Amino acid sequence: MQYLHLINIWAVIVSAVVAFAVGAVWYSPLLFAKQWMQAHGHTPEKLAAMQKESQRAYAVSFVCFLVMAGAMGLLVAITHMSAVSAGIKLGVLCWLGFAATIGLTANLYSSLPIKAYLIDAGYQLVYFILMGAILAGWH
Repeated sequence: MQYLHLINIWAVIVSAVVAFAVGAVWYSPLLFAKQWMQAHGHTPEKLAAMQKESQRAYAVSFVCFLVMAGAMGLLVAITHMSAVSAGIKLGVLCWLGFAATIGLTANLYSSLPIKAYLIDAGYQLVYFILMGAILAGWH
């Protein structure tokens, strides 16, 4: 892994924090909390129970965001990207090639409505774009 030393660790950390923060807003009552709960069939009681155990989920999510940002940072380093627009394109490509396709396949084999997929995939698209922009712009 000859490119690991080229990864901007601060850009990786900031990208992960931004993805996490966008999720806090995305799944809040300001945007899609109600629709997400309905699409997943969650009751207010179920949501309250989930929130009691949320610390572990938040920690694992943040580690996952760090891994994603690190992988994208490696792609930025390998391809010598330094323009925000190139990072945005990389984010869209990673989302389309991996997150959107894996999520849609998983949704097709679940009992969840397509609305659940669209809410989650929309969030993933936004944070992949922001990660790409941050990582390439800061490289």
